[in-house]
Amino acid sequence: MAINKIQKPCAICGKLFTPKTVNSLYCSKKCGEAAYRKKKAEQKKAEQLKAVADNVPSDRPFISIHEAIAIYGVAKSTLYRLIRQGKIPAINLGTRLLRISRTEIEQMFPERQQNEKKIIETPAIKLYNLEPENCYCINDISEKFGISPSTVYAHIRKYSIPTRQIGSFVYAPKSEIDNLYNNKK
Repeated sequence: MAINKIQKPCAICGKLFTPKTVNSLYCSKKCGEAAYRKKKAEQKKAEQLKAVADNVPSDRPFISIHEAIAIYGVAKSTLYRLIRQGKIPAINLGTRLLRISRTEIEQMFPERQQNEKKIIETPAIKLYNLEPENCYCINDISEKFGISPSTVYAHIRKYSIPTRQIGSFVYAPKSEIDNLYNNKK
């Protein structure tokens, strides 16, 4: 029987590859590094645009193309196309001094929402009392629930149950073990 290996396209070069893990996105270290550089460049560009947008006074009626890009998140080519079509009034004050009407562009494009990362609520950290009187020994767990010690160890690793070793005995919290095995039945 032949095993079919799943092929994925690389997120950078598009070449098909066999991923080492389910989360693999890149076919090689070279593509991974290229993606990292691209991500860092995008972050730097976003920071620069935010700095430009923050420095523009809100009472100025005419703004530069670069400032409009930073504030409204519009592409440069779109702005120039709209100026050529006469949809956005512009004033040319000299070489590289094209200014566009802020009120007209505000009507066409809402202000850019800053990509502020939402704070993901992390679950509260469970505090365990790992004293022997509040824990089961591995052998106690295997006897109480009728499973082998190796299976107990496998479940402890799988469900990230904290343990404590005292001498040659390994202890796990009673509450977690009871929840684990009483829910399985």
